[in-house]
Amino acid sequence: MIEASTFLRRALLADALFSGVAALGFTFGAGAFASLFNLPEALLRETGLFLIAYSALVGWLAARASVSKALVLLVVIGNAAWTAGSIALLLSSAVSPNLAGELMVVAQAIATGMFAELQYVGLRRSASAVSA
Repeated sequence: MIEASTFLRRALLADALFSGVAALGFTFGAGAFASLFNLPEALLRETGLFLIAYSALVGWLAARASVSKALVLLVVIGNAAWTAGSIALLLSSAVSPNLAGELMVVAQAIATGMFAELQYVGLRRSASAVSA
């Protein structure tokens, strides 16, 4: 366990909020978003359901003064993998999104990659704060 820096807690909270909004939108508006982005409705709904659990976990971490370093590192790695997976999805022939869909996938991939970077920086700041 490490004492979470304010920077780390804010990065986790921002991720939880962003993911929570996406979770609600994709879970309850999958049909509308599927039409808007030309992406499979099931993909969007299942992504939304996953993000409900994910945002709850990350929000819980953000609310804690001390956190498991390994669990935060898992979130960082997960965000990096999500970013890579999003780009891989676009490059594959598994989906055929329209321009709006491509822009949405790229935008959320960039945001998720930024969260990974911010959380990693926050984790390093937390670790050095405990070591000092």
